[in-house]
Amino acid sequence: MSQSLSKLYVHLVFHIKCNSCTIRKQESKRLYAYMGKLMQAHNSIPIIINGVDNHVHIFLVLSKNIALADLVKDIKRKSSRWIKTLDSYYQGFAWQGGYGAFSVSSSLYNKTKQYIANQEVHHAKRTFEEEYVMFLKEYAVEFDERYLWRD
Repeated sequence: MSQSLSKLYVHLVFHIKCNSCTIRKQESKRLYAYMGKLMQAHNSIPIIINGVDNHVHIFLVLSKNIALADLVKDIKRKSSRWIKTLDSYYQGFAWQGGYGAFSVSSSLYNKTKQYIANQEVHHAKRTFEEEYVMFLKEYAVEFDERYLWRD
């Protein structure tokens, strides 16, 4: 082939450190917009970014030119630095070291987008921990719960 072509949909989830301050609603949209710009700088396409006070969901098209781990590292590092510039409240802000990333088929595009858009509704009924374990089981990802929640 003369070209390298791809379209990889990824549902990415990551959480704040347990001892970190939470994300205030009034800054969340600005944070998500900043994260979107970071993805675009790596030729990845943010479809929707949303979350609640302690975690974020990102649905994106991953660029063929960057490894997922490198993209996540850059998003978390730069967004953590950026949010600290908004207010002294965020001086102790940090993301946990890990993340969850799940491939999404094009047939589930709308369902995934809708799920992420409705995070507040989902978390009125289910904790982040319950949601995350649900994803791990749904995608048959092996995990040891003893280490799942450690910073």
